[in-house]
Amino acid sequence: MTSQTIDVDGLQIAIGHATDADIEALAALWERAGLTRPWNDPHADIALARRGPHSTILVARDGGRTEGEGILGSAMVGHDGHRGWVYYLAVEPDLQGRGLGRALLRAVEDWLRARAIPKLMLLVRPDNEKVRGFYASEGYVEEPRIVFSRRLDGN
Repeated sequence: MTSQTIDVDGLQIAIGHATDADIEALAALWERAGLTRPWNDPHADIALARRGPHSTILVARDGGRTEGEGILGSAMVGHDGHRGWVYYLAVEPDLQGRGLGRALLRAVEDWLRARAIPKLMLLVRPDNEKVRGFYASEGYVEEPRIVFSRRLDGN
C-alpha cells in the first residue's frame, strides 16, 4: 500500500505505513485512546507487527505532517493466510465520530484484500458498547465464539 491522501470531514489525511519515527507517537495515541493494558507493552506490539511480511501498522496523519508527527489514527493489521486481524484501531479522542476510524478500517480491508485474505476478525471487550456499535454500523457481525488463551510470557 502506498500512502494515500483522503478527505475526512474537511481534514486532509494521509494514510500510510508506520515508520521507526512513529513509534513513540503511536504508543502515546494508543494510551490516549484507552487501548493499552498493563500486561501489553505497546512498544513490543509495534515491533512485532512491523517485523514480518504478514502484518503492518497503518497510520493516519495530518496530510501536511511528516514521519513521527501528526498521527491522528492507527490500525495494526495482520493475517495468518486465511483470517485477517485488526488491533489498535485508534483515533484521537477529539476526532472520533468524524469518519477517520471508518477510513482506517477501509484501509485495513484493502490491505487484506490485496493479499487475498477472505475474512477480517477482531476482538472487542464485551462491555465496550461504543466500539461494538461502531463495528456493527460498519457491517461487522458478532459471531458466537469462545476464545481460549494462555499467557506464554509469564504475565
